[in-house]
Amino acid sequence: MGKYEINLRAVFLDHDGVLNRAVIRNGEPHPPSNLNEFELYEDVADGCARLKAAGFLLVVITNQPDVGRGAQSREAVEAMNLKMQSALPQLDRIEICYHGGEPYGQPCDCRKPRTGLILRAAHELNINLGKSYVIGDRWRDIDCARAAGCRAIFIQRGYKEKLRESPDVTAANFKDAVGAILRDASV
Repeated sequence: MGKYEINLRAVFLDHDGVLNRAVIRNGEPHPPSNLNEFELYEDVADGCARLKAAGFLLVVITNQPDVGRGAQSREAVEAMNLKMQSALPQLDRIEICYHGGEPYGQPCDCRKPRTGLILRAAHELNINLGKSYVIGDRWRDIDCARAAGCRAIFIQRGYKEKLRESPDVTAANFKDAVGAILRDASV
């Protein structure tokens, strides 16, 4: 496939809770605060390799609002991303929103559930959103997928929060999410 074909398919991957373990406090997921807490799930490397072999672009889309809120350094997030990229060379791009959100005086169009991260990658990489998927573990990911016109794959991690939109598929882990995409894409 040529770079300028609009038929390129992608899987947009959330970061914390999908690719790497989130830190759970009181039933709610939080990003790791440093490199020592950063740990990829065991099934992620194989799953990314399977998606790449099937012809998908792999784009990480992640909210990292703790940077905008002053609770996390941008350098710490970038160090974790370097570790992730080293372990997952199949990744084509990482899109990050560092804004703290409206309560912190940092409104934006990129913080999920808004679609800015997906739309920027789709424009620059010529991705057909109607043929693409989002794998997420939170309501923001599923709402973002719906708003962007992508299929939504939800990994159920047992958090206290509720979904607002219904996903196309609910999976127990990354391996199951990848299997669902590969089955659906082959139809």
